Amino acid sequence: MTDSYQPGGKHLIAGEWVAGDATFESQPATGAPHRFAAGTAAHVDRAAKAAEEAFWSYGYSSRAERAAFLNAIADAIEARGPQITQIGTAETGLPAARLEGERGRTAGQLRLFASHIQKGDFLDRRHDAAMPDRKPAARPDIRLVQRALGPAGVFGASNFPLAFSTAGGDTASALAAGCPVVVKGHPGHPGTAEIIAEAILEAIGKCGVHPGVFSLVQSNTREAGESLVQHPLIKAIGFTGSLKGGRALFDLACSRPEPIPFFGELGSVNPMFLLPHALKARGAEIAAGWAGSLTMGVGQFCTNPGLGILIDGPEAAAFEATMADVMGKIAAQTMLSDGIASAFQAGQCRIRDTNGVRELVATSVEGRNVGPWLYAVSGETFLANPALAEEVFGPLGVLVKVRDKNEMMAVAHGLEGQLTCSLHLDQADTALASTLVPVLERKAGRLLANGFPTGVEVVDSMMHGGPYPASTNVSTTSVGTLAIRRFLRPVAYQNMPAELLPEDIRSI
Repeated sequence: MTDSYQPGGKHLIAGEWVAGDATFESQPATGAPHRFAAGTAAHVDRAAKAAEEAFWSYGYSSRAERAAFLNAIADAIEARGPQITQIGTAETGLPAARLEGERGRTAGQLRLFASHIQKGDFLDRRHDAAMPDRKPAARPDIRLVQRALGPAGVFGASNFPLAFSTAGGDTASALAAGCPVVVKGHPGHPGTAEIIAEAILEAIGKCGVHPGVFSLVQSNTREAGESLVQHPLIKAIGFTGSLKGGRALFDLACSRPEPIPFFGELGSVNPMFLLPHALKARGAEIAAGWAGSLTMGVGQFCTNPGLGILIDGPEAAAFEATMADVMGKIAAQTMLSDGIASAFQAGQCRIRDTNGVRELVATSVEGRNVGPWLYAVSGETFLANPALAEEVFGPLGVLVKVRDKNEMMAVAHGLEGQLTCSLHLDQADTALASTLVPVLERKAGRLLANGFPTGVEVVDSMMHGGPYPASTNVSTTSVGTLAIRRFLRPVAYQNMPAELLPEDIRSI
């Protein structure tokens, strides 16, 4: 196996590589483009029907069988490491080290879910034994267990070509639950999607799994995505992307004759509250950390901290000057696609052109090469302009300087749903922090103290979701083992003979 990967440009549907009449050309950051088949409603229909057929075996397979399949996918991905890095860096412009780390995370997620399902805790097994002598009426024997929901649709994400795409967290958790998956590949990295699909196909063959358990439909138009959400055999959707696109798909999912759950991660500005004593003691340190987090990966993280809220005064002025100095020295980097760079420029102009906004750092946008931008605004102006709290996907930060603690609380209360909210505090800030925390925990899925939200641990306790518009379902996460619950449903069995019960619940 050479380090260079040449995509075939076809869909993978139920174990077969399928071409199409319509095609599109990739737009790599470096190197020559490649042509790919453009998916249609007919391709999605074929994949969904194959997934339904596969569900009758895969949905009722043992946890050990599914764990072996997940581990085999991880092995096959790791075996293609150099090729994945080569095609991934060419398509996205991400550095090799980032792709290698993301590949490790992707394989790690698959293995984590394999381990998780073997333990069995996710089944939430419950048993209330029969009480035939209970008066005035006997109680039946009732057992409850979580069962797979059915075929799931997954949308590849633009900013994580591995960890949130073809074999990413949505796919891993759905397969772990027992749900076949149809992936709509992201047009920003179709070659990367294809090589990961090859790895999954290898695992399908190795484990003897029904080939309909996984399909990849490539697309650069809305037809395939809309068809996937509306297909009657698809029972849930996993999505990571823009608020506009995600909301449109969410509405389609809800308007179906049979509405289905749409687990969308849509947008977040991940505000940070810089409390007075912490700011005074270590403002320069916080500024350096924020600048690094804000510009990491050209700001193309869903947990990118785009807002910093602090009380105006001498320490705030010093912090502003330090932030401007640090940000001004950070070089331009390549964004993931022309479309993302264009959207970033539009968002940057929207912030810049709002009355009352001061520009602290202005760099450049040249094609896909983008430098950092920093703005400052008063609390009053921020509260009067809700658009200032909307996500700008990229290396752009807004410093919100409030008058006092009351206005800081007003900003907290006015926030929409977030993936994260952070507090930078010292011991002397505890009283103020204690008034903020009850508000912020209603606004976000994850609260941080003295840290930066970029970097999401893939562990049992992680919550990567939040109130709308951070996500479309406040009770679920797309990272960590709790994610499997999105693709399960509880089923109760009353007075059912043991031989008819699912194996996982017979012995309790």
